[in-house]
Amino acid sequence: MSPLSLSTQGLEIIAAILAAPLFVGWVNQCRAWLQNRSAPSVLQPYRGIRKLFHKDAVLAERASALFRITPYMVFGAMVLAAAIIPSMGTRLPLTIAADSIALVGLLATARMFMSLAAMDVGTAFGTLGARREMMVGFLAEPALLMVIFVAALISQTTSLAAIAEHLSGQTLALYPSLAFTAVAFTLVLLAENARIPVDNPATHLELTMIHEAMLLEYSARHLALMEWAAALKLFNYVCIGIALFVPWGVATESQGPVGLLISVPVLGLKLLGAGAGLALIETVSAKLRVFRAPELMATAFLFAVLGLLVHLLLGA
Repeated sequence: MSPLSLSTQGLEIIAAILAAPLFVGWVNQCRAWLQNRSAPSVLQPYRGIRKLFHKDAVLAERASALFRITPYMVFGAMVLAAAIIPSMGTRLPLTIAADSIALVGLLATARMFMSLAAMDVGTAFGTLGARREMMVGFLAEPALLMVIFVAALISQTTSLAAIAEHLSGQTLALYPSLAFTAVAFTLVLLAENARIPVDNPATHLELTMIHEAMLLEYSARHLALMEWAAALKLFNYVCIGIALFVPWGVATESQGPVGLLISVPVLGLKLLGAGAGLALIETVSAKLRVFRAPELMATAFLFAVLGLLVHLLLGA
């Protein structure tokens, strides 16, 4: 285990923790610009988290220990996921212990804790949000796994870091299979992060919200950790998409410290473009009815299967 690998691992974790709220702020700012509204500061998510950490927590009378530990479990799972995703470099110590399939399982674990905690208190809206969250996750995970399988077949490995290293070494060309899976991954990203058209993170309408319904009973530091974890989840999904579809600029072992230094601004530029693209998609899309979400996820799975068939039949 080289010092460069440890440095890359630590830098990625610190960057994910610190930059995730900033990325959410950038997306919110781009949405406001596209909708001709006064844009909030990109630092607004930091201010909200800081304000929540300075408040006193209020817990429901019937809340169990599961309800109390869930924010820490979810936040820890998102940090561990960020350590597995090769956002800056491909030589990461944790990639030996966890591949892309384990990464999907880690994200599912966080969802499970959130849903159980939402039902633990026994409120109607918490249970409603948990059921909707599990429905979306149950449909989105097969599509995400299919997307990863296509990239794994191209690279002959399920390690996300190895996939990114293999694809970054290829010439810049259009792979039809990856084009189909990119569409599928975009739909999964929107659904898994409660973005429009599946959910609106800016609303608190009880009958339509999914993610926010599971957080209604949280306050103070617990709510801050859950909001921070949600920002980390969006950041992680965007970094997964970057590793699969635009891995150029990621540092490999042969490039040394120079490559790692170059990868930092490259990642920043990719995140700026991804945030603007995400804001554009949310601006031109309309919020779907809750029970139309399965159709969207079926479309994502269909695109992923098309990508797999194109690769198997045409080798492209």
